[in-house]
Amino acid sequence: MASYNKVLLMGNLTRDPEVKYTPKGMAVTDLGLAVNREYTTDSGEKREEVVFVDVTVWGRQAETCGEYLKKGRPVFVEGRLQLDTWDDKQSGQKRSKLRVNAERVQFLGGRNEGGGEGGGSSSRPAGGSSSRPAPAQPKREPADPDLEPEEDDIPF
Repeated sequence: MASYNKVLLMGNLTRDPEVKYTPKGMAVTDLGLAVNREYTTDSGEKREEVVFVDVTVWGRQAETCGEYLKKGRPVFVEGRLQLDTWDDKQSGQKRSKLRVNAERVQFLGGRNEGGGEGGGSSSRPAGGSSSRPAPAQPKREPADPDLEPEEDDIPF
C-alpha cells in the first residue's frame, strides 16, 4: 500500500524561536504555530477555530529561523508528521505527541510584520546552504547614439 506523509501549514508563531544545538553540533529549533480557521455554522453564526502545532526545524534553516523570526510572524511550513512517544516520569504512563518535522520554512509578510525584526524570506530546505548576496551587475558602457534603436524599431 502506498503512503505519503506531507504537511503544508500557514500560520503565526506563538513564541520567539530558540535555537539549540545537539551534542554533534546540529542546530535545532522548535516553533509554535497557530493556524486559524474561520467557518460559518448551519445557523449562520461565524466562528473561528485555532489549532496549535509544534514544528521542529533542523540545520541551517533552524539558525535562520532563530535569527529572523519573532512571535506573531506569519510563516509557511512544509514538512512531514512525526509521532514522538515517551514514558511520563510522574505517572509512568506512555505519552505521545504528533509534531511536524519541517523540510522548508518560508517567512511571510514584511520585515516588521508580526513583531519580527528580521527580514526577507527563507525558502531553502532545512539544512540548506547559507544565503549569499546577489552578484554585482556588470558595468555598462555609455551607449553609442548611432547604435541605439529608434522608437519605431522596438517591436512592443
